[in-house]
Amino acid sequence: MIKEGDPFPEFSLQDQDGNLVSSSDLVGQKTILYFYPKDDTSGCTVEACEFQAALPDFGTANVLGVSPDPIDSHAKFAAKHGLSFRLLADVERSLIEPLGLWVEKTLYGNKYMGVARTTFLVGENGSVQRIWRDVKPEGHAAEVLAAYNS
Repeated sequence: MIKEGDPFPEFSLQDQDGNLVSSSDLVGQKTILYFYPKDDTSGCTVEACEFQAALPDFGTANVLGVSPDPIDSHAKFAAKHGLSFRLLADVERSLIEPLGLWVEKTLYGNKYMGVARTTFLVGENGSVQRIWRDVKPEGHAAEVLAAYNS
């Protein structure tokens, strides 16, 4: 399992506009990658809208949301909620699974596989500076911003 200080894994994923975003594009800037279960669900919407509201305070940092939803779902989600940061489509879970974020969950007694809500703050050199696991959506963007500014 990835830990603070480790290099963030290399990846190439498409955003909601179909543009390819690669880890190599992010070197030299701090990056926040937040992994969430599903577009346009209550908790995921709260989290995305809070990151959008805080976006100006993140300055030059990249803020990237990542879920297994397809590009068209991301495009609709971004348009509906006025999200101006990139949402990456990890449909094949090529980044989600190696990070250990594809986990068994339980809802109303039913077991299913889904994304563990997790956020990574990656430094300019590509190493993980901070990890938040088992994230609660409300107030999370402010918590990440405080760490980003420290």
